[in-house]
Amino acid sequence: MFRKILVVCVGNICRSPTAETLLRNALAPSAISVTSAGLAARVGEAMEPSALQVLEDHGHNAQGFKARQITPDIVNESDLILVMEKEHVKQVLKIASHARGKVFLLGKWQSEREIQDPYRQGKAAFIHAHALIEDAVSSWAQRLGH
Repeated sequence: MFRKILVVCVGNICRSPTAETLLRNALAPSAISVTSAGLAARVGEAMEPSALQVLEDHGHNAQGFKARQITPDIVNESDLILVMEKEHVKQVLKIASHARGKVFLLGKWQSEREIQDPYRQGKAAFIHAHALIEDAVSSWAQRLGH
């Protein structure tokens, strides 16, 4: 049973907080906690404004979000770790090699689809990333029994 899910991207200001918010909402009201972190996090920063706007346009709220850096402790306490790109799997395993069995692409159920970083690419890229994240989150939520 998964109790703690961690979503990971690079800066922890675009993709992972979007996925964190969507997955948390999709799994409510379960006891599963969903958090996020970055491999090179913009620690303490709020969500990137375009990412936040697209999230809010879809009826979700991530006000008060603050980016954080992934650490071995965060990896260890997580039951399931969802990443955006295949390279992120490798980077998480460099932090904690024993996590191999619990690190998967968020897009696993979409033929191992990677979700590219929309950072500094304009609103259309954020809308596209949001749609891919929403699709992947829906698949994970179904498989997690919600």
